[in-house]
Amino acid sequence: MHDYGFQMQMIGDHCYVVRVRPGSDAEAKGVRAGDEVLGVNNYPPARQDFWKMEYVYNILRPQPGLNLDLRSPSGERRQLLVNAKMRDLPHVRDLTGSRIFDVVRDMENEEHFMRVRYVERGRDLLIVKLPQFLSWEVEPVIGKLPNYNAVVFDLRGNPGGAEEALRILLGGLFESKVKIGDRVGRNASKVVETETRHHVFSGKVVVLVDSNSASASELFARVIQLEKRGLIVGDRSSGKVMAAKEYSYKVGAGPVLLYGASITEADLRMTDGQSLEHTGVTPDKIVLPTAADLASGRDPALAQAAEMLNVKMTPEEAGALFPYEWRKD
Repeated sequence: MHDYGFQMQMIGDHCYVVRVRPGSDAEAKGVRAGDEVLGVNNYPPARQDFWKMEYVYNILRPQPGLNLDLRSPSGERRQLLVNAKMRDLPHVRDLTGSRIFDVVRDMENEEHFMRVRYVERGRDLLIVKLPQFLSWEVEPVIGKLPNYNAVVFDLRGNPGGAEEALRILLGGLFESKVKIGDRVGRNASKVVETETRHHVFSGKVVVLVDSNSASASELFARVIQLEKRGLIVGDRSSGKVMAAKEYSYKVGAGPVLLYGASITEADLRMTDGQSLEHTGVTPDKIVLPTAADLASGRDPALAQAAEMLNVKMTPEEAGALFPYEWRKD
């Protein structure tokens, strides 16, 4: 297990440090939110292949440290070696006896980070921070919506999730069934539609997306856009919408080795005939935080979304609504 002590993200066509873990080597070396990342181990980040950099350094081959080429909001350029915190994890986990409760606690902790968070401004506005599309999480969201005049769905950083959850949540926003798109596989095509709901929210809708919004979050935003149900605000989304299917496997007759794989099996073409793969969703209004915004914890995109719905909110107030939670070491 590794932790570099900071997180970076593409914002527009530039890469920035968006947060730094307190007490990390990155913090001690002076890495700050708002620093532009000009190079990682001598490779300049670029939007079209940033995912490859993340895959190599976070999945394929985590590094004990990263050489960073940074530029501060004031224009100062510096190069730093940031050491990662590395911890060995067991390759096989003992699930006998009371040890099973360790797994239960891990699952509960993960559920905490995947929970939906809400902020309300009287009856005028509900802001829904949705980390992932999970069927059991979106049902309560639909139940809350009729109590408000408008809603902001914050899907920034949302990697997607279950198609069923996408169909349920969109179904809560339309009076009748709406076609999401055609699921186009190698041998067949299938129409994907929203799920009809008895109680439908008819208020105003704004959806926030960024470069880390992927899969179901992109499809959600694009349906809202194509059907003219609301407005999309933020940064262009990631363009990762290929549909995948989960396969589970086991080895052994007694105690078994369980593992699984997610296999891409289809594309999803929207009602305009286009796929979002490698393209993403272009917001109706592009609002990108500046380096100074990141450094100060301001959120101009959420503030702009609230203003579109006639709710006054400063970027400073917006930036304080959903504090980031670091996972424990």
